[in-house]
Amino acid sequence: MIPSTISLVGTIILILDVFAIFSVLLGRSSSMRKILWFAIILLLPFLGMGLYFLFGRSSEDARA
Repeated sequence: MIPSTISLVGTIILILDVFAIFSVLLGRSSSMRKILWFAIILLLPFLGMGLYFLFGRSSEDARA
């Protein structure tokens, strides 16, 4: 890959991670659950974001 493509992919992942973190913080989950998902997203940026949107959101959060 060329450097500009790598930086574009990194920027997209960063934007999606920020969106996931805001989704975690604005959700209706318990504080401990929010902290756990926040840490997972920060430690595993691409995988953590995907896992959160697949498994972490409750049905109440998905409607909000």
